[in-house]
Amino acid sequence: MPENTEPVEQQEDLSELLRVRREKLDALTELGVDAFGGKFETTHEPAALRADFAEEQSVRIAGRITALRDMGKSNFLDLSSIHGRIQVFVNQKAIGDDQWAAYKQLDIGDWIGVEGETFTTKVGEPSVKALKVTVLSKSLRPLPSKWHGVVDPEIKYRQRYLDLVSNERSREVFLLRAKMISEMRRYLEQRGFLEVETPMLQDVPGGAAAQPFETYHNALGMDLYMRIAPELYLKRLLVGGFDKVFELNRNFRNEGISRRHNPEFTMLEAYWAYADFEQMADLVESMICHLAETYCGGLKIDHKNAEGEVTKTINLSRPWRRAPYKELVAEAAGDDWWTLSIDEKKARCGELKVEISPEMEEHEISQQVFEKLVEEKAIDPIFVTHVSKELVPLAKQNAEDESVVDVYELIINGAEISPGYSELNDPIIQRQRLEEQAGEEVQKIDEDFLQALEYGMPPAGGIGIGIDRLIMMLTGAESIRDVVLFPQLKRKDS
Repeated sequence: MPENTEPVEQQEDLSELLRVRREKLDALTELGVDAFGGKFETTHEPAALRADFAEEQSVRIAGRITALRDMGKSNFLDLSSIHGRIQVFVNQKAIGDDQWAAYKQLDIGDWIGVEGETFTTKVGEPSVKALKVTVLSKSLRPLPSKWHGVVDPEIKYRQRYLDLVSNERSREVFLLRAKMISEMRRYLEQRGFLEVETPMLQDVPGGAAAQPFETYHNALGMDLYMRIAPELYLKRLLVGGFDKVFELNRNFRNEGISRRHNPEFTMLEAYWAYADFEQMADLVESMICHLAETYCGGLKIDHKNAEGEVTKTINLSRPWRRAPYKELVAEAAGDDWWTLSIDEKKARCGELKVEISPEMEEHEISQQVFEKLVEEKAIDPIFVTHVSKELVPLAKQNAEDESVVDVYELIINGAEISPGYSELNDPIIQRQRLEEQAGEEVQKIDEDFLQALEYGMPPAGGIGIGIDRLIMMLTGAESIRDVVLFPQLKRKDS
């Protein structure tokens, strides 16, 4: 068993609190009260009632007790939901002796239903006078301190329910996430896009260069993979005649965990027949600005530290800068970068303090310079266009420069938020690209996808948006764990 590092006094205090709550549970049972009651019909949600308050309403509300002020035979409590709270006044005479006896066994953290009438206190606080209190669930463990909340990151991420109960900021972030995702769906549907679903279990994982999670299907007797991207299936739908499709999907990549990476993550991918990467960039720019204006109060997003001090401001004001990849690398590494030999580029990286490995190919060295000297330093939005073709095997080659492809990479706050392509629809070139990418591992080539392309895929624009990173940027979160309800964690020792 892992060693308990809490002070002995804290362990003893917790044991005493647990004992007292068990005794209160027993007392409720003796009173004939079901401490884990059932159905309770409500007329209002606590925060909505407070927001649209009117006196002398008969109401039925339910929620968790998050504050309790004992004044003898009259008590005030806060009844809360994920959206907010309302004050409840509980008086022994109003609810009767039997209910009062049960009520006195309640604690902060318990769930109750209240039937009563609305009124305003002398200090102007919207309140509900309880006429009946119903116990809905007895909390057998004390909640975190109201004032300090959950401050231990281990508890914050592993026991997210405690974080949501005690930290208003966390509740705000996850409510915003839900609203933004819903709005993105609406935004695309209003522009004629159809939401679809594609397989999470795939015979050949494709659509990205990433390590998949492997599994095995017993009935079929075959290896399968959790998808790393839905791209190749969405393109099959373009072949089938769907001209505007999108999927909000879960992807899985068996790779490292960091401040910006979780092995299970959410992506939006969308494909638009007869469009190109420039139109997709316009779509993404307008949609992100719409989200910021709707939910963040404007196009300037402040990121703050733990003390509430602004550490940086991201300016989303349009139009966003668009610049070619080669131009940006040359700005960072020297105007002569693209004329240097591979050995000269390696030497220049030493001067620039950009770490590279001996086995890196020439395009990988340039990409390392880009990531360290351009991407990580870009705070305001920038569309990086016309990337080296080796980096994006599924995009259409540029007509004027065969070394690059018609794509953008949207960088905001030092991270890639969205790639967008003019999609490659030539099955012959696509096969060549995938064979070059696979090398000797030809089994990784999705032959069914290539066959689909041979039936004809219309020219199209495509995008991906990393939802988790987008929410981080819009809410000021500094870790992906702060915007994923249940991030992947190492298993606790048992």
